[in-house]
Amino acid sequence: MESGYEEQFRYISKSPADTERLAAWLARRSIPGTVIGLDGDLGAGKTAFSQGFAKHIGISGVVNSPTFTIIKEYEGRLPLYHMDVYRLSLDEADELGLDEYFFGEGVCLVEWSSLISELLPEKHLHISIETTNISERVIIIKSLGEPYGQWCRELNENGVNIDE
Repeated sequence: MESGYEEQFRYISKSPADTERLAAWLARRSIPGTVIGLDGDLGAGKTAFSQGFAKHIGISGVVNSPTFTIIKEYEGRLPLYHMDVYRLSLDEADELGLDEYFFGEGVCLVEWSSLISELLPEKHLHISIETTNISERVIIIKSLGEPYGQWCRELNENGVNIDE
């Protein structure tokens, strides 16, 4: 496991519905200040994960990648700040004042988060999505701090229970 990360959960998604099931599980546990970094190749499913997460945090509108706008804000049970930092340098990202989002009253989903890892809060959840074939993904969740460590422990003990 990468240096610093405390707990890990490995999930095999065989369909977009499986990915949404995991996103829903995490959305239900999210609280103000939740920060989730998302990494994976183009087309791996970062935006699909974000769409499922948004749906289960109570956002009814269309959620798409904020590639050109950098940050999109949505209102649900909690505000959702969906970020795509792919086109930013570390300095440019730093100038955006991301701390206001990271330590605010909402949830941050940061696509391509590894590009700004130095700017992420000390405590966060990191999700890596790897394409294994046309429909299957390996999703690795790593925690740094609480409550994220507890989330990984629960996932390891019980899996993704859709009947919660």
